[in-house]
Amino acid sequence: MAKNSQPVAKRCKALGIEPTWMGYDKKTTNRNPKGGMRRKQSEYALQLNEKQKVKFIYGMLEKQFLSYYERAEKMPGKAGENLLILCERRLDNVVYRLGFAQTRRQARQLVNHGHFTVDGRKVNIPSYQVKPGQVIAVRQSSRSSALFTKLTGEDAPVVVVPEWLTLEKNELKGTVTRMPERADIDFAVEEHLIVEHYSR
Repeated sequence: MAKNSQPVAKRCKALGIEPTWMGYDKKTTNRNPKGGMRRKQSEYALQLNEKQKVKFIYGMLEKQFLSYYERAEKMPGKAGENLLILCERRLDNVVYRLGFAQTRRQARQLVNHGHFTVDGRKVNIPSYQVKPGQVIAVRQSSRSSALFTKLTGEDAPVVVVPEWLTLEKNELKGTVTRMPERADIDFAVEEHLIVEHYSR
């Protein structure tokens, strides 16, 4: 399976991404300290940068991202917003949003290893699209591992869960209460530039 193994801090700096959007609090790099002093970018470069930004945040390669865009284009509403919503509905992203993983990369690995169920059935496909009403939970056989035991109890880390999800922390499960909306996307992105890029 193809995966993106680019250095996080270096790529964040190149794309103008806050490391916190990726789930990292202290990722920094001292490479090329004057890298921000660049010439004015062309319209194409701006469009490409927005596309690369979203791909990197959600951990997708071009072929999969293009298929998401083609699907978003056929859906009612704005293609750009539909694209972001499809990305948000990925199971690995939901696992990350619920606080079961520190980063989306970790969430993708945990899903691949079969640590989660959706409505009681094991799902190990990171791109699985969740729907309203579905319950995402840590598998019973995985709950005793140190990775998950530290997520429960009084000392568990505080998780800010988006409004379209609810979390039962001590039960290690969350529910999709509604479809995500554009307002639920918590990082800066100009999705219309992605649409313009693919419409060239």
